[in-house]
Amino acid sequence: MKRSLLTASLLLLALGCTKKEATPEPEVDVQAVHPTEGSISDQITADALLAPLAQAAISPRVSAPVKRFYVQRGAHVKAGQLLATLENSDLAAAALDTKGTYTAAQGSFETETRAQVPEDTAKAQTDLAQAKANLDLSQSVVNGRTQLFAQGAIPGRDLDTAKATLVQSQAAYDVAKLHLQSVEQISRKASLQSAEGQLTSAKGKYLGAEAQLSYTEIRSPISGIVTERALFAGETASAGTALLTVMDTSALLAKLHLSQVQAQQLVLGGAATVAVPGIADPIDAKVSLISPALDPGSTTLEVWLRVDNRDGKLKAGTPVRAVITGRTISHALLIPSDALQVAADGTSKFVMIVDSNSTARKRPVTIGIRTAEQVQVLSGISAADTVIVTGSYALDDKTKVKVGPPAAAGKDADDK
Repeated sequence: MKRSLLTASLLLLALGCTKKEATPEPEVDVQAVHPTEGSISDQITADALLAPLAQAAISPRVSAPVKRFYVQRGAHVKAGQLLATLENSDLAAAALDTKGTYTAAQGSFETETRAQVPEDTAKAQTDLAQAKANLDLSQSVVNGRTQLFAQGAIPGRDLDTAKATLVQSQAAYDVAKLHLQSVEQISRKASLQSAEGQLTSAKGKYLGAEAQLSYTEIRSPISGIVTERALFAGETASAGTALLTVMDTSALLAKLHLSQVQAQQLVLGGAATVAVPGIADPIDAKVSLISPALDPGSTTLEVWLRVDNRDGKLKAGTPVRAVITGRTISHALLIPSDALQVAADGTSKFVMIVDSNSTARKRPVTIGIRTAEQVQVLSGISAADTVIVTGSYALDDKTKVKVGPPAAAGKDADDK
């Protein structure tokens, strides 16, 4: 009887001790890392459209039927290459007529400058020389008759006659001298100007006719690809209406608009990428232009990104998503983007850290630059803290956690 009571007492004691033992607290498996120090760059994203590096809508300057096309759409052309010709028989005839007039004017100019003007000058010089000789002779006669009259050898009327002849010779000499001066200083210059003016006029008409004729040859001003051909041979091309369009797509420009604050972070030649629909990997680009003035309507700045397209895979007009590298911060405190969480108010940011007792703790943080992979932390944690990366979502404060090894890359991607 005593043995039975003892056994029962021991059983009750064992049961009592079992009830008093504490229930073990559950642990949540997480992955965690320490914040790292490194550099991080701001990434500015915006939608853009791809535009050609250069574009020419080629319009004829004269209205005429299309005689022949030498290219089709998609043809690669070089600057100066002949693309089409227009009917030009009438213009060719006009150019030939003006060329004849110009040639005749050249002949007249040569005749005037090399024959007529020198001949007039030579004749005037000869007339002056003859008048001078007559004047000298008349003066000699007067001198001789003056001596003879003094000696009483001749009557006075002979001396008077000689003196009258001298006056006439002097007048003839003066006229010849003035005529030579006029030929040399005025007539020669006027004749040359008249001949040169006629030649210049004929040349201008000839060049104008040649220009009109050249307008019937449609040439490409740039190297590129023919993207548009509006007419067929035989149809009439109108002056000022685009006949062909050529685009230089060896490189494309992603044109986008950014706020002034964002644009101030950019530099010419800065790195960027563009995501193109249908192409898996982003394509490298560079900042080629930052507008110096704000758009008055949107108060934004236009920015161009140059994208290499020598392989011809990209097409002008394609909408793309551009990502531009902005300001870079060195020696920043960085955590993975997956570690950052947003509070219920939608504005506050926090992370979950693991304390020395393997307990999760909520820690508010202030962040700076944020990318798809990393976040810059300005305050709230230090490099010594252990930040939960995986498993922190909906994790309550002061929850016991068990830090495990980082997930494999493939499994981590599948989980995401």
